[in-house]
Amino acid sequence: MSSRAVIPERTLPRLADPAAPLLEVTGLRTHFKLGHETVYAVDGVSFRLERGEALGIAGESGCGKTTTALSLIGLLPPNARIVEGSIKLYGIDLAARSETALRRYRWREIAIVFQGAMNALNPVRRIVEQVAEPIVQRLGTDEREAHDKAGELLELVGIPRARGRAYPHQLSGGMRQRAMIAMALACDPAIVIGDEPTTALDVMIQAQILELLERLRKQLGLSLILITHDLSVIAETCDRVMIMYAGLVAEEGPVAEVFTRPRHPYTQRLLAAIPNLHTERRALETIPGSPPDLRYPPPGCRFAARCPAVMEVCRTDVPPETLLADGVRVACHHYPAGSDGRPVVLPSGGTGGSR
Repeated sequence: MSSRAVIPERTLPRLADPAAPLLEVTGLRTHFKLGHETVYAVDGVSFRLERGEALGIAGESGCGKTTTALSLIGLLPPNARIVEGSIKLYGIDLAARSETALRRYRWREIAIVFQGAMNALNPVRRIVEQVAEPIVQRLGTDEREAHDKAGELLELVGIPRARGRAYPHQLSGGMRQRAMIAMALACDPAIVIGDEPTTALDVMIQAQILELLERLRKQLGLSLILITHDLSVIAETCDRVMIMYAGLVAEEGPVAEVFTRPRHPYTQRLLAAIPNLHTERRALETIPGSPPDLRYPPPGCRFAARCPAVMEVCRTDVPPETLLADGVRVACHHYPAGSDGRPVVLPSGGTGGSR
């Protein structure tokens, strides 16, 4: 497979500032309409993705992870729309582009590996045909050449070329997921989004898929956005992590910093719920309550009703985002501008960071 240019000449101009991030999302708000009601699914999310970097996005179901990803590539359902914010790829704002214009970027610049490969693949078409289709449709390659490249991609992800003639039901779950990864790589994108790419796979196959994504990221110079509810997956594969809660970013920063010294009480509780084989046995912690109804988000901090370190200001004022000295960004009233960044000690006596 040919090596990629840092910025593909076929679609986009070179950046005036080569030090600028590959992807910069600012103040993204994506809302759903349900009859006369609005669901504030993503309500002010900002983050950056550098070239070659892997960013993990984690949080409870319904926190806005997948909606954020679908916003990036313009694959939102009909009742959803971006109401505010920018999504700048190479400095070009995709959020301001029409559906027709977005087709130039989808698959060619940003591709996605969906969860549940059996549902994402066409059951009546051979695997090699499905991998070749975006090559034909997006790059204008003739079918013979596209099938040849599709065979190379299947081999790249560990599927023998001859198996490309199989139908999805004739492959194992792990092989189908590898085929989805090959399809995502078909147009040599700069960014690959993995939306729960190991869901419903057994532990050994999960490890193989994650190892494959990591190898391809380094081999092809990809940038990766990995969406998962499994923090251990992020710890193994990502450079940075973004913790989302109720449509907002609670905490974001280098994996090592966030996982060893979590600042936000929500992050602390999430980490405390993970079993640790290197310490004595103990009951796992839980987070009482449930996330707020995003049709009627509460004033102030959205985690306030469940937070063991809640203060009165948390119930009334939206917490500011503070960038700490170690590169961690946290949205919590315990960390005003100029704070020393030491983790909040929860009433139980721990922070959830060291167990």
